[in-house]
Amino acid sequence: MAERPLSPHLSIWKWGPHMLVSILHRVSGDGMATVGLAVFLWWLGALASGPEAYDTFASVMGSPIGLIVLVGISWAFFNHLSSGIRHFVLDIGAGYELEVNRTFSIVSVVSGIVLTVVFWAMVLLV
Repeated sequence: MAERPLSPHLSIWKWGPHMLVSILHRVSGDGMATVGLAVFLWWLGALASGPEAYDTFASVMGSPIGLIVLVGISWAFFNHLSSGIRHFVLDIGAGYELEVNRTFSIVSVVSGIVLTVVFWAMVLLV
């Protein structure tokens, strides 16, 4: 009986930054679709419900946990944006060389973090 060929599995592939970018792209997209949508709908409902409901929303989002949620949503946006630009470049056929792909993957992750920090610095300091 001949042995069946094995499919590639996690134990065969060498971990690389492109895998991290792929996973973070999915996580950030899902985070925006669930948490971001829930916060947006709560904000919209509070806005339509009057000053008391909006004050409740603002106090929760202004608390430390609320700020963590808002920073997380903004990181998800900037990470997804950076990764989406990377995917766009790959879709046009560029960036498939191993070193370029590796570098672009690292730049994608770092730029999502840097853009989040810059955004919140501007929000809190201006």
